[in-house]
Amino acid sequence: MIKAVFFDLYGTLAGFQPSRFEIQSEACATFGISVTPDGILRGYATADAYMAKQNAVMPVRTRDRQGQREFFAEYEKRVLNGCGVEVSTDQAMEIWRRIRQVPYQMERFDDVLPTMDILKQQGLTLGLISNMNQNGDELAETMGLTACLDFAVTSAEIGSEKPHAPIFLAALDKAGAQPAESIHVGDQITSDIKGAANVGINPVLVDRDGNHPSTTLCPRIETLMELPALLSAY
Repeated sequence: MIKAVFFDLYGTLAGFQPSRFEIQSEACATFGISVTPDGILRGYATADAYMAKQNAVMPVRTRDRQGQREFFAEYEKRVLNGCGVEVSTDQAMEIWRRIRQVPYQMERFDDVLPTMDILKQQGLTLGLISNMNQNGDELAETMGLTACLDFAVTSAEIGSEKPHAPIFLAALDKAGAQPAESIHVGDQITSDIKGAANVGINPVLVDRDGNHPSTTLCPRIETLMELPALLSAY
């Protein structure tokens, strides 16, 4: 029987506003580069997977200034590769610097609050597990999730990123639940799905952009509103 449900933040509960395509399009136009929505979608799928794998080796937040510059240059190159655009490392750094100048914020997806309301009515404990470099309570408040969540844990507080075990174990401790009694919902294969599975938590992939239509690693949903029905199978 499931007692607790944990959620990733970015890509699972919230996304960028303006959209990633709009941000990239504005920044790239400065350099005479044209991008497409589908290309940016493909590129971010590859770049985000790269970030997840790199965080598993050496968290980006712990790297020095030059190390972070080099990481995000490579990240941007992968984003643009989705559009068939090749740029040098130096140019990628300049484009990323311009991207950071574009104002944006994270906004909740429309299906988040309705889904959490249903899960709370079912008596489930809800938690947030995020690699954001921010205090968990502050992050939950910023995203308007304080009333829905029982707790939030972040890598900044725990000192460990997904996919490593400590952050998942901290969530289990706060929830007072065993791994087999818990679900973790996320959009990244490495950090969310494999990370949760490695400690015995049941993973669920939320695939909003259709990046993993044929995955066999775990149950897959395209919106959070599919989650309550899925939980009845456990």
